[in-house]
Amino acid sequence: MAGNTKHLYRATWVGIFVNLFLTIIKVVGGLIAGSQGLIADGLHSASGIMTSIVILFSVRISNKPINKEHPYGYGKADHVATLIVAMVLFVVGFQIFMSSTNVFFGKIPTAPDQFALMIITISIITKELLFRYKMRIGKKYDSTALISDAWHHRSDALSSLAVLIGVGLAILGETFNVGLLIYGDALAGMIVSFIIIKVGYNLAKESSHVILEKVLSDEDMKKYENTIRSIDKIKHVDELLARTHGSYIIIDLRISVDSRLSVREGHNISKSVKKALLKNHPEVRDVYVHVDPFN
Repeated sequence: MAGNTKHLYRATWVGIFVNLFLTIIKVVGGLIAGSQGLIADGLHSASGIMTSIVILFSVRISNKPINKEHPYGYGKADHVATLIVAMVLFVVGFQIFMSSTNVFFGKIPTAPDQFALMIITISIITKELLFRYKMRIGKKYDSTALISDAWHHRSDALSSLAVLIGVGLAILGETFNVGLLIYGDALAGMIVSFIIIKVGYNLAKESSHVILEKVLSDEDMKKYENTIRSIDKIKHVDELLARTHGSYIIIDLRISVDSRLSVREGHNISKSVKKALLKNHPEVRDVYVHVDPFN
C-alpha cells in the first residue's frame, strides 16, 4: 500500500470513530434533553459515517494502477465518491428540515435540558479539530474526496453552533417566559438542514465538473503552454486541452513542426514535449501529443 494511501485511510478511520462517538452522544443526549436540534445534529454526524465509508472505497479504487480497460486510471473515483457524499447530504438535510418544521405545527415545545449545551460544545470543538486535520491530509495528498469529507466536518461544526444558539434561546425563552424563543431549538434544526443542503450542493457542483471532463481555463493552462513553447523546433501550438482526472491532470495536445522534418524527428519532438510537461508539472499524469506539419 502506498504511503499516501495509508495516511488517507488513517484520516478516514479517525473520522468514522469520531462521528460514531458524536452520533451516539448527540442522539441519546437529544432524546434525554428533548432537543430537536441536537437530534438533527446527531443525524448529521451519522451521515458523516456513511460518507467516510464511501471515501474508504474511493481511496482504494483511485489508487489502483492503470490497466487496459482503464488507460486513464481511476482518478475520478474520488469525485464519484464526492457525488455520493453530496446526495447523502441532500437527503439528510431534507429529512432534518421536515422534522424541524413539524414542531411549529404541533403543541408548544418545552425547552431542552441545559446539559444539551455541554454536548453541543464538545461537538463543535471536536468537529473543528477534525476538519483541520482532514483538510491538511487531503491537501497534502491531493485527495478531493478527503477534502470534501473535511468540509462535511466543518458543516457539522457550523450546524452544532446553530444548535448551540437555538438551544440557548429556547432555554432563555422558557426561563423568562418568552414564548417565541422556545422555538429556537426547532429553528436551529431548520438552519442545520440548510447548511447541510448547501454543502451538498457545492460538493456536487465541483465534482460534476470533473466527471463531465470540464477543461481547465486558459489562465490555468498558461504554465503548460509556456513549457511547450520552450521546446526547440515547435512552430505552433495548435490545440491545448487539459482536464482534471481526479487528483491529476491529463493533457491532449496538437503541435505543428516543420513539414520537412522526418517522421522520427517529429516523434522525438513530441517525446521531448511530453517529458518536459511531466518533469515540470508533477500534477500531470499523462500527455497525448499529435504532430502536424506546419504550413
